[in-house]
Amino acid sequence: MKGLPTFVSMKEKRINYRIERGTRDDVPALLALIRELAAFERQPEAVTATEADFLRDGFGENPKFEFFMARCDGEAVGMAFFYPRYSTWKGPTLHLEDLYIVPEHRGTGLAQMLFDAVAQIAAQKEVGRMEWTVLDWNERAIRFYEKNGAHLDPEWMLGTLHPDDLEKWKSIDP
Repeated sequence: MKGLPTFVSMKEKRINYRIERGTRDDVPALLALIRELAAFERQPEAVTATEADFLRDGFGENPKFEFFMARCDGEAVGMAFFYPRYSTWKGPTLHLEDLYIVPEHRGTGLAQMLFDAVAQIAAQKEVGRMEWTVLDWNERAIRFYEKNGAHLDPEWMLGTLHPDDLEKWKSIDP
């Protein structure tokens, strides 16, 4: 990505960090990071997506998502997962689904590098907004997003229906 740093200095030590667009070969590492994030968010059993799902949905003619991988000396240590959506109020929107850095590499600037990479895409696409959700107990993430100028709206609540919830609609004629 143009303009993004690939090296971060940490306590007099030069560590090789690189942000790269995710590829098919990154899917196993991506899924491992997603599972680690789910555990961090206190929902380790919630991840049902598989490598096959990510390969099918992210790398065809019309990919449903994109992602960046953060690497330290070639090892995947973080990711940012995002996709386009459309807002009836703002038009094209870029949704940042997940931004995650493994604990050993937090505080190094990697989260900022990943956020910058996604925000750069949002700016280039001239979307009506870039959006994401953040858990209300994740104070470190909230501070990070506020530092980046985020407008965190306490009025809107996230609603979801899971596959079991959707069962009753399978047999309804439209």
